[in-house]
Amino acid sequence: MKKLVFLTGAGMSAESGISTFRDSGGLWEQYPVEAVASIQGYERDPELVQKFYNERRQQLSSVAPNEGHRLVASMEEKFDVTVVTQNVDDLHERAGSHHIIHLHGELMKATSTRNPNDPDCIVTLPEDNPIIRMGDKAKDGSQLRPYIVWFGESVPMIEPAIQEVSKADILVVIGTSLNVYPAAGLLNFTHPGCKIYLIDPKDVPYDPSLGIHHIMKGASEGMKELCRLLENEK
Repeated sequence: MKKLVFLTGAGMSAESGISTFRDSGGLWEQYPVEAVASIQGYERDPELVQKFYNERRQQLSSVAPNEGHRLVASMEEKFDVTVVTQNVDDLHERAGSHHIIHLHGELMKATSTRNPNDPDCIVTLPEDNPIIRMGDKAKDGSQLRPYIVWFGESVPMIEPAIQEVSKADILVVIGTSLNVYPAAGLLNFTHPGCKIYLIDPKDVPYDPSLGIHHIMKGASEGMKELCRLLENEK
């Protein structure tokens, strides 16, 4: 069974109605990135940051996986699939994917302010009340904070992602600008025989020497085309 790795970004979830950060009208235009997505912003105004992510969780409960998510999950019938995602939503899980690496954390989880990567301090928030309040404590006694990798913090899951990409027979990149590192650098770890597909309706800058097959469509329509292209892969 061939190894198929997906690398997904904000464009994967945009069709589900989740606001992207970088596109026109995205969240960065409403909130400065340094205010809500950096450790310095959290230290400066933790209440604003908690409010921002509480709103994101409440939005997440009102959306559903799109056809693109479901088609990614369906590929497990034919391939050994790993999803490496830059997204913090849980739409891949809800669509039925089983092996998912979240590079930038998980929106529906909370963790310790003191030791954010301590597994003993990471908790899943209840679906019916996914709110973190000031004063809510982690297991180590520090304030609970979103389990999100902010700018200025290390990306602890990048090494497992590199291992998966390095074993891929097929790598499919969906809905990511390839501007955010270290995730964008994952393409450099593919082996020479790996086939690379890019699903994105826009022009995306990439190294032409990688021989990428660019499907210029959104996530759902692009996944339909990919399924046709991979029909005869074994």
